[in-house]
Order: sequence, then structure tokens, then C-alpha cells
Amino acid sequence: MNELERCRWAQGDPLMAAYHDTEWGVPVRDSRLLWEMLMLEGFQAGLSWSIILKRRASFRAAFAGWDPGKVAAFGAADIERLMADPGIIRARAKIEAAIGNARAYLAFGEQGEDFGAWAWELAGGAPARGDGVTFPAKTAASEAVSKALKARGFKFVGPVIVYAWMQAVGMVNDHAKGCFRRDTT
Repeated sequence: MNELERCRWAQGDPLMAAYHDTEWGVPVRDSRLLWEMLMLEGFQAGLSWSIILKRRASFRAAFAGWDPGKVAAFGAADIERLMADPGIIRARAKIEAAIGNARAYLAFGEQGEDFGAWAWELAGGAPARGDGVTFPAKTAASEAVSKALKARGFKFVGPVIVYAWMQAVGMVNDHAKGCFRRDTT
């Protein structure tokens, strides 16, 4: 049986291959899921995505199913609880950023805006397509989205994190040439 050709980063690890094959690069329009993925990308900073995937269920449990309303209400006791949770990345700055980012996310609704529609509009409205050969760490688009997120009060949303998020949620199709997913997302 022939093995499917995948992006190089998804080869050799069944968990990464499953994520690549079913999620990465598939356009996400749901605001809450976009926010969850942005938070996970922030926790991933400086680490490998496979670490985040292995801890994804623990993150969901620790952060109340990534319910922004619940996360926004977290206080000092919750921060200490999260700092003691071995199932997640225990970085205080990232934990505090996720809580603040929940508040920033909720501000969209309070202002009558939809986070997902806003983010997609900033990203160009439709998936951009990489060349399948070069894979930048950031782009002018990710720099603009990062700047706009920061202006809205978000933290841990630098242009490299934002570009990884844009790839993950399908704002950018960066599947490699030859990858079986390149023309399916």
C-alpha cells in the first residue's frame, strides 16, 4: 500500500499526521474555535506543536472547554491552579495572556463585532495560497493581523505565532507541493 505524501513536519508521528490530515489548513470560521486555536498557538511558542497536541485535552479541561466567558472570569486562584496542572504548559505569562485574551475576545461581542469575521477580513477574506516550496515564519499579513490583535488587547500574538495560527485555521494554505492535502483545503 502506498503511503500518502504529506508535508514534511507531519511525517513519522501518527498524532501529527492525523492533525495534518484532518485539521491543519482547513478553513475555520467559528469565532470560538479560532480563539481556542490562537490560544494554543500562544502556548506552543518556543515548543513543538506535538507537545500541544498531546496536551490538548488537558488544556480543554483546565481552561473550561475554552469557554471565553469562563476563562475571562479566572482570577488569582485559577492562575495558581493552572500553574500546578502538569497536563498543560505551566508558563505564568502564557496563562495570564490566555485569560486577558478571553477578555479581549469577549470585547468583540460587546462591541457588536464577530471575532471570526474580523480576523478573516484582516487576513484577506479567503485563504491565501503559499507556493508550496518556501515556508516563511511570518508574512506582511501576519504582521498586520498581529498588530491589530495587539491593538485590541491580545498578548502572545506576535507575527510568527499569528502566521502559525493562520496556517492552522486555513487562512493560509501552506501545504507543500506534492502533499495530498494541498489541493483539498
